[in-house]
Order: sequence, then C-alpha cells, then structure tokens
Amino acid sequence: MSVEVKQMPKFHVAYIRHIGPYNKIGETFEKIFQWAGPQGLIRFPETNIMAIYHDDPQITPEEKLRSDVCITVPDETPATGEINITDIPAGKYAVAKFEIKVEDFSEAWASVYRDWFPNSGYQPDDRPCYEMYLNNPDEHPEKKCIVDICIPVKPL
Repeated sequence: MSVEVKQMPKFHVAYIRHIGPYNKIGETFEKIFQWAGPQGLIRFPETNIMAIYHDDPQITPEEKLRSDVCITVPDETPATGEINITDIPAGKYAVAKFEIKVEDFSEAWASVYRDWFPNSGYQPDDRPCYEMYLNNPDEHPEKKCIVDICIPVKPL
C-alpha cells in the first residue's frame, strides 16, 4: 500500500445505486456498462470508473449497504430510468493505491484505516469515499485489480 494525500478534482458522474452486500456490486457494474456503451460514453483513458461507498459494513447490516456504481460523463448527459447524475466533490483525499484480488478489497480498506490513519495527521471528513478502478482485472496477468481507494480527509 502506498498512500498520498492529494487534491482530487470534481467528477461529474452517471450512477446506479446498489443496495446490498458490497461483494455483489458486479451486477450493477454490468448494468451501467450496458447503458453507457451504446451511447458512446465509454472512452478510455478519459472515462473513469468508480464506486462510492456510503456505509460502513462493520455498522450497517449487509442488506442495507448503499453504494453507487459510477462512470464519468459529459455535463450534458441526462438522467434516465435508474441512471442518476451527480458530482463527486473535489477536495483533499488520502489516495491509497493497491494491486489486489477481488476478495482482498475489504482488507485493503481496513489497512488504510488501521495502518495509515493513526499516524497520518489526518482524519476522515464527511465527503463520500470512493474507489477508482485503473484497469480491467480480466486483462491483468494475475487477474488483479489496480485501484485507488480515495478517502476524503481533513487535518486533525
């Protein structure tokens, strides 16, 4: 794990809300890609794929966990059906870079809070936490995800 505190930009995103276990979010990713693909909204490398996590799985019952599967879109993109539009706010974030297997996401998040925060001089603030996905794990030789875990911070 490497962590850098940096200013992150605002992201204008289309999203679909997922309610339920975080490890079942894959179906929601499929839905947003099925919507975005035919509209020509998937344009790598400028398109960012992200997920916002609203609840702490240590506190919130699994069936009530809320997350948003996001794809950055142009400002003029309309909300339609289950597709919503919002902005992920700019600001200072602890950005932890990982190269991990799908089953290791929970431990990656825990390690940032357990190992990095106590001596960082920062505390989490109220903006949403998110993951930014930097590769397609199906194309990785070890099927790993390269991901930035982005946690909004403010000084202690």
